[in-house]
Amino acid sequence: MRCVVQRVTQASVTVEGERVSEIGAGFLVLVGADETDDASDAKYCADKIASLRVFEDENDKMNLSVKDVGGSVLLVSQFTLLGDARHGRRPSFSHAARPEIAEPLCDTVRDLLRAQGIPTCTGRFRTHMVVDLTNDGPVTILLDSKRGF
Repeated sequence: MRCVVQRVTQASVTVEGERVSEIGAGFLVLVGADETDDASDAKYCADKIASLRVFEDENDKMNLSVKDVGGSVLLVSQFTLLGDARHGRRPSFSHAARPEIAEPLCDTVRDLLRAQGIPTCTGRFRTHMVVDLTNDGPVTILLDSKRGF
């Protein structure tokens, strides 16, 4: 499972002109599931997202987690994170999980974050989403449950 975690001051998702999710300060997380991912990959990502210390403390040192600052998480499924563009000009998405596997895995990440007391909302799976965000810092962290980077 791959995640792009962006520290934001606000983020929202709009589908067909309707705002379906929004948060204030916290994380916008783009999440892509690999065909080999399972619940352990979802747990790895949820635990990392919850514990990343990338918010400033009183000494302006990145030392606080999203939980510590009372932030929220907006999770947006994005199969294109599994795109392989090493060959040719058109990415291959052959390793991205099929929707019937990816959606429950994304839901698991959401549920695990909520279980840790982090307000978490999502985009709308299998729709064209318009994502609006204000990246704070900017701070962007890449996660990969297979530890590929």
